[in-house]
Amino acid sequence: MSEPQLSIRSSKARDLAHALARRTGQPINKLVEIALEHYDQELRQKPTQTPADTLWELMAEGRRSVPPGTTSAHDDLYDENGLPK
Repeated sequence: MSEPQLSIRSSKARDLAHALARRTGQPINKLVEIALEHYDQELRQKPTQTPADTLWELMAEGRRSVPPGTTSAHDDLYDENGLPK
C-alpha cells in the first residue's frame, strides 16, 4: 500500500518550497514537515484566549488610561429634561 499523498495547489507555497529546497539542499517533503512541526509547536505555546478574555483585557487597559477622578457624568451638557443646554 502506498503512502498518502499531499497536494498543495498554491503557486506561492510551491515557489517558497522550491526556493527553500534550493537554498537548504533539503527535500521539499522534509521542509514541509519542519514547517508544520514549527507551526504546531507555536500554536501549542500560545495561550488560548476567548473573545471575552480579549474584551476584558481591552476594558482594563482603557480603565488604566483614564485620569483619576474622571467620571462619565455629563450633567453640565444637558438640562433637567435630558436635552442639550
